[in-house]
Amino acid sequence: MMKVIRPEAISDNAFKLIGKDWMLVSACTKQLNDEGKVITGRPNTMTASWGGVGVLWNKPVATIYLRPQRYTKEIIDQTDTFSLSVLSEKYKNALNYCGQHSGRDGDKFKAAKLDVEYMNGTPWIKQARLVMFCKKLYVQEFDPFCFTEELLCKQNYRSNDFHTMYIGEIEKVMIDSRS
Repeated sequence: MMKVIRPEAISDNAFKLIGKDWMLVSACTKQLNDEGKVITGRPNTMTASWGGVGVLWNKPVATIYLRPQRYTKEIIDQTDTFSLSVLSEKYKNALNYCGQHSGRDGDKFKAAKLDVEYMNGTPWIKQARLVMFCKKLYVQEFDPFCFTEELLCKQNYRSNDFHTMYIGEIEKVMIDSRS
């Protein structure tokens, strides 16, 4: 059973939450029906272990970083919202699968045995212990000339596939009430 909490009430250590536990970044394409209304399209998710949470522009925010070849990036570029779902340790195999396979090639939710739910058209993972729903506020591709440590650039971007940074306002947080 999920309950809504304020972003400030998240008690997890952010370094562990994102860097060790990982998260699933989920979004879906938007389509217009015959009447011109937006309907939910195809959802996708990917595992992420780079990101952060904090306060920016007097808003609670989450920051994620996506490489250009990721199908989820293509979807997030088309939409205004995304979710970040944190799962318990028992879902590590599902997280590994979602990090190693592309949603272009099939239904990652089905293959990873994860259930997708929707909150106002934004997909999230039903098995999550914590979900942050984010509205996209800012998008910027990393610039190789902005690195102050050249070695970081060389080590992480040998193929010049620079991450795009997305900053999203955390509009809603749900946590498993059994946690």
